[in-house]
Amino acid sequence: MATPLTAARLVAALKAEGCTVHEVAGWRTNNRNHKGPWGPVHGVVVHHTVTGPGTDVVGLIFHGHSALPGPLATGCITKDGVVHLTGNGRANHAGGGDGDVLDAVIGESYGTYPPPTHEHDGSAGSVDGNARFYGWECENKGDGRDPWPPAQYLAMVKATAAVCRAHGWGSKSAIGHLEWSDWKVDPRGFDMAGFRRDVADALALPAGRWEGEDPMPQYVNLGAAEPYDLAPGAWDSVEFTAEWTDETGDHATGGSVFARGPARFGGTLSLHIDGLPAGAVVQARMTEYEDDEQRVDHPIHEIVGTGGGTFVVVPVTKRVASGRSMRVRLLNQGAVPVTVVSAVLTVLVWKET
Repeated sequence: MATPLTAARLVAALKAEGCTVHEVAGWRTNNRNHKGPWGPVHGVVVHHTVTGPGTDVVGLIFHGHSALPGPLATGCITKDGVVHLTGNGRANHAGGGDGDVLDAVIGESYGTYPPPTHEHDGSAGSVDGNARFYGWECENKGDGRDPWPPAQYLAMVKATAAVCRAHGWGSKSAIGHLEWSDWKVDPRGFDMAGFRRDVADALALPAGRWEGEDPMPQYVNLGAAEPYDLAPGAWDSVEFTAEWTDETGDHATGGSVFARGPARFGGTLSLHIDGLPAGAVVQARMTEYEDDEQRVDHPIHEIVGTGGGTFVVVPVTKRVASGRSMRVRLLNQGAVPVTVVSAVLTVLVWKET
């Protein structure tokens, strides 16, 4: 049992834990305290927003919508890892849940997972979660495929650890919405047991010291779905019209971008070119863009024709800065068109925070 943190203490705790904090105008007086109690508090509930690109997700969590007025959480954690504070007090996020889960959270007495929930908002035995939990709404489509960028996941762990540390709680005071209400599935795309282990690791260190484990790279495997002609005399971006795997989510369908910064990557582009005369040259290079504006050309790799089918593996290893994207371009230096029979890109991408 704990008295809720003041706005000033919450901000201080988040910053001490290493979070990038954005205080949305008016958040300190934005709450639902006039509709029910706020406190005593016992833990943190993690949610996903079920929103995609183009949504003013921070505004949505601050204001709510016609069916559910805001704030919809204490804060909204966006994909760039910023913690946007949207509510100070009671918020419409947890709803009704299972009292057995609440007891297990209060006592931090469960094993890997809390006991199964059998209640939801409005069910006969439910208890009011909005009075008892802070809430983080985390930007994600919620389809189980939308990736959780490392910067965002780190911020989610740090923000949760900040609240737990400020109250003297352990990691088992953090639960997912699906562990509170049997109507809910969020957050999808990671396991809450692993999330709690990361919160525990953060709490085991002084505030602000935890930066996660060395990230596993994300796998990207793209290609050209059909052969195409490469005319002579002009640089042309390889359009990756086949997307087999895109764990980063950086490739737009049918587009030429395969990585967006800040990130490091390493891999290969395997090319099969027909019609390139013996000794004739096709050049390949990586090029950085900001939006659709070309910014930096990287060194050229020359592909020399063999007279029949020409097969080559081009290395693609580089770092791309924040706000920029990377493409591969080809230049046919011959006098006649050649056919790019296949282009297969395979890279591992390490996203930077």
